[in-house]
Amino acid sequence: MNTHNFPKMFYSYREGWDDLMQVHPTVSKLFLTYVMPMSLIPPAMVLYSMLVTPGAVFPELVPHITVAEAVGAAVALYLAQLAMVALMASVIQQIGDVVERTPTYEDAFVLAAVAPTPLWLSALALFIPVAWVAVVVVAVAWVASAALIYHGVYPLFRLDHPGKARIMGSFVLMTGVVAWFALLVVLALAMSMIVGLRG
Repeated sequence: MNTHNFPKMFYSYREGWDDLMQVHPTVSKLFLTYVMPMSLIPPAMVLYSMLVTPGAVFPELVPHITVAEAVGAAVALYLAQLAMVALMASVIQQIGDVVERTPTYEDAFVLAAVAPTPLWLSALALFIPVAWVAVVVVAVAWVASAALIYHGVYPLFRLDHPGKARIMGSFVLMTGVVAWFALLVVLALAMSMIVGLRG
């Protein structure tokens, strides 16, 4: 993906998106070269937060979490993210029925891979061990992800009217919110299992 044009994708229906569509990366290439590396950021930062600044952002476990336990939770989060992107692509493809368009799985996967980029990057805020900073950054990331969704569905789904893009984008965004909360549940379950195994 052309990182030079990436900022334009937040406000343009064409710039950046057309380049991406012209390259037309395969699902496997996009997954291996973009989704897998970007998905590493949140688990790595959660790991950092739990081990280096315990209790600053996430509640501190008592007794203190071990490195092995933290790695286990991070791996669970990483695998859940990878699965979620693939699942979201399938869901996005089905949502196309709302605007009477059924995109290819490849096009749906492009949107599923690009849209969470701000959320992946927002995890870097954990370098600042202050909870409210993380909350603000995540909120801004959600706005940015929404912008990518609304501007991405128009070219990727080859829609003929921006109004359809808004309808389609709303459905995709709602689904994305559910997926994001599901990831938080996975992280919470992983931590609960760790605490449970201690007993």
